[in-house]
Amino acid sequence: MKPPTETDTLPAPAESAAVDNPVVGIDQSVGNFTYDVKYEFDAGSGLTENTIRYISSVKQEAPWILDFRLKAYQTFLAKPMPTHWATKDLDNIAFDKIRYYLAQGQKPKRTWDEVPDDIKKTFERLGIPEQERKFLAGVEAQFDSEAAYSNVKDIVAKQGVIFLNSTEALREHPDLFRKWFGKVIPTGDNKFSALNSAVFSGGSFIYVPKGVKVAMPLQAYFRINAENFGQFERTLIIADEGAEVTYMEGCTAPKFSTSTLHSAVVELVALKGAKIQYITVQNWAPNVYNLVTKRGLAMEDSEIKWIDCNIGSRLTMKYPGVVLKGRRARGEVISIALANDGQHQDTGAKMIHAADETTSTIVSKSISVGQGRATYRGQVHIPKHLKGCKNNTECDALLINTNSRTDTYPAITVRGDRHAVQHEASVSKVSEEMIFYMQQRGLTEAQAMSLAVNGFVNDLVSQFPMEYSVELKRLIDLEMEGSVG
Repeated sequence: MKPPTETDTLPAPAESAAVDNPVVGIDQSVGNFTYDVKYEFDAGSGLTENTIRYISSVKQEAPWILDFRLKAYQTFLAKPMPTHWATKDLDNIAFDKIRYYLAQGQKPKRTWDEVPDDIKKTFERLGIPEQERKFLAGVEAQFDSEAAYSNVKDIVAKQGVIFLNSTEALREHPDLFRKWFGKVIPTGDNKFSALNSAVFSGGSFIYVPKGVKVAMPLQAYFRINAENFGQFERTLIIADEGAEVTYMEGCTAPKFSTSTLHSAVVELVALKGAKIQYITVQNWAPNVYNLVTKRGLAMEDSEIKWIDCNIGSRLTMKYPGVVLKGRRARGEVISIALANDGQHQDTGAKMIHAADETTSTIVSKSISVGQGRATYRGQVHIPKHLKGCKNNTECDALLINTNSRTDTYPAITVRGDRHAVQHEASVSKVSEEMIFYMQQRGLTEAQAMSLAVNGFVNDLVSQFPMEYSVELKRLIDLEMEGSVG
């Protein structure tokens, strides 16, 4: 199918000997690669109403979805670029040069043998088959705009769990999807949620029936292969009453000289007594703008927990949140951010208490290396009419070099006198004496730095699943190797 506008040609396959931001969960030396892919569907560069109609037509969507997209596009045009995020770097995003939809026409494959060879080569390098051999519950792999490979184990399917990409879910379960779609994060929440609503493609849809406890994590991998590309996956997870599920995602992209945009929207719905744990380990290349909106809705006696690890990207702005809507609902955000030279990790959390006896916890740890900048930006809101609410916020920052920077902007609003709230923040620096002492014991400077950083985040990393915690520590080792000397 011909694109509505002319497109740039893709670069030839490229390999890089030096990888600054390798990928968690795989051999850390093979993250930066790309393949010359012949795309069957290409929406061209730039965003117009025709672009949106093209995407909807290719995906053969129902009329209401196209209407949703077009209204979101008008909202995107009307919304100003965020200014309260205190950065001018967003002005460098060239929306008219981004490619908003690229796909080979592939549908999700149910066995590894069905995957096209070029995509198979990509995901073999990302370690997907290895992960499958570890008997993970399911894997959804997205290559640019569409899912290239997905698999759900029989044991999960037999429990009645639905695990599809968003395109399939809208087609096969429209009533269930539509009930919560855009309800946790409205289209007009911010400029980038509106952009996602207009051009979303890919992402995961998960529904866990009442009382079902998914024993093994469901996983997704998101890969950006093309230059000047924007990836806009849309994820919706619904845990019915008493259900439990853990979802893990990994993200990666090759390095290009031009900027790349990743703008996802993730909505979580935990009904009465349900538990959702959402784990992200991102390793974007340093040309990626990672601007993501994530929010959960927690009903009575339910629990939503975000575990977020942010490494890589040029700029990350991500503040997972929980709206504590039901009595005794619990929300938790655990965040680790590592900012290296030329990177800004602007991360944090939002906790909105909307019912009595609700509890929220925020634990944030950031590491700034070289001239990297890490920012914590948080919001906690407890209104006057509630009673018995609790919040604990901890923000710890570690500076590796004298030029490193860290900022903390906690906004905690508590009204009334029947709540318990505490906030703690600290900034520390790796001391020369400690590094010298470890070097005298035979460690290199990089090994000493890595040991100090891993010790700083160890209590949080221990909450990651085993394979993620091991690879995260290795990633920190590699980041430190390139930051000293």
